[in-house]
Order: sequence, then structure tokens, then C-alpha cells
Amino acid sequence: MFGIGGGELVFIIFIALMLFGADKIPDIARTMGKIMHQVKNATNDIKHEITKSADANDINIKSLTSGFNAEIDEVKQSLNKIASENPIDITTEISKVKENIDDLSGPIKRQL
Repeated sequence: MFGIGGGELVFIIFIALMLFGADKIPDIARTMGKIMHQVKNATNDIKHEITKSADANDINIKSLTSGFNAEIDEVKQSLNKIASENPIDITTEISKVKENIDDLSGPIKRQL
């Protein structure tokens, strides 16, 4: 759930309780539920209007998006082909970069 762990969720609930108090939390949750319901309904209405106008103008939405999907698939295939033809060894690349940095500035030392 959004990358939030159990401990973080408990901490957020604790902060909400401290800010709003136990008596206001149900009202806030109810209001947020209503807002989420309205947003969902508005989104569904917009989707319905788009499909309705596309049908009225004899536009096939699937044919419009299939071109994009085909292009994405072609790019994926070409990237996979390039990666299989020219495998990159990360450890050698890192050591090359380290050597280049050492050549420019000498060995990297920590400053205290």
C-alpha cells in the first residue's frame, strides 16, 4: 500500500490522533470517503462521455491505442535484441570508471 509499512502506518495514525483528536477522526474519514466517491463518479462520467462521443463519431478507441501498443512492443523487442547482442558486465564498467576518475584526480580519499 503505497510503500508504507506497518510501523509507519501506526505512526501516521498516532499523529492524526494527536492533531485532530479521537472525536474528529470519524468525521474526517467520512468526508474523505465522500470525496473519493465523488472523484470516482466524476472519472467514470468522463470515461463514459469520451466513449460516447467516440462512438457517435465512429471512432474505434482500440484502433487508436493499438498503434501505440505496437510501437512500444517494437521498442521493447529492439532493446532486448541490443541487450542480448551486447551484454554489459557491470563490474568491468565500474572498474573502468574508477580508473578514469583515478587518472583525473588520483585515488579518492575521504576527507574528515
